[in-house]
Amino acid sequence: MRRARAALPWAVVGGLASAVVMLSLLPAAWITPQFARQTGGHVNLVDPAGSLWHGSATLMLAAGSDMSAATLLPGRIEWSTAFWPLFTGRVRMVMRHSEAMPDPITVDATPRSATVTPGTIAVPASLLSGLGAPFNTLDLQGNVQLSWSDWRSFNREAFGQLTVTLNDVSSRVSLVKPLGSYRVTFQAQGASSTLDLTTLKGPLMLNGNGTISAASTSFHGTASAAPEARENLAGLLNLLGRPSGPDTVTLTFAH
Repeated sequence: MRRARAALPWAVVGGLASAVVMLSLLPAAWITPQFARQTGGHVNLVDPAGSLWHGSATLMLAAGSDMSAATLLPGRIEWSTAFWPLFTGRVRMVMRHSEAMPDPITVDATPRSATVTPGTIAVPASLLSGLGAPFNTLDLQGNVQLSWSDWRSFNREAFGQLTVTLNDVSSRVSLVKPLGSYRVTFQAQGASSTLDLTTLKGPLMLNGNGTISAASTSFHGTASAAPEARENLAGLLNLLGRPSGPDTVTLTFAH
């Protein structure tokens, strides 16, 4: 018993040392599945390099549930991880993107929840095609910026606001360039989210709202043309929806 008691402190020290060594050797690939699981596949880290402590990966974003429409961002997302919070079951990371998100954000995650501090990131307009109509029909090109409030997830349910701003966008199916500037606001409320589309400026006016959940997605709105662009936008309006008035069509999407 005396020998066991004498050896106990050394056993504790040895166990802690082994745990520290194991943690220090964790590769970057250890953390990447956590992002896909916590975000329902909307945020994915691929081609990871480095370690859990200082690593990088390519950022792949999926706006909708269709992963085939996911978009890879140029450049790499880089992170550094705090050591001591791991002993309480938390992962606290500071992240920045080399090209699209120069201002860092902080991700604080546990096995059941995650919190992301507010931030802004520039993304390709092709990302919006994953949302379905009317974005996949328009095939938009231009400057797109995502900004979000404090974002929280708990048991795969998200809470927060995400704003998509599209500035001076154009479409491959229309000769009118630019079509306009628009704002899409997502309000995540747990198991479901709301979507609001508004026009900031431009000859093509898009407005509407919808809901998104794991079981279904629906969107209802209108598209109309300014008088000076009526003739040039007639073909595009016919592609977008059913006529509901002078130079106006109804936008409807349900899945």
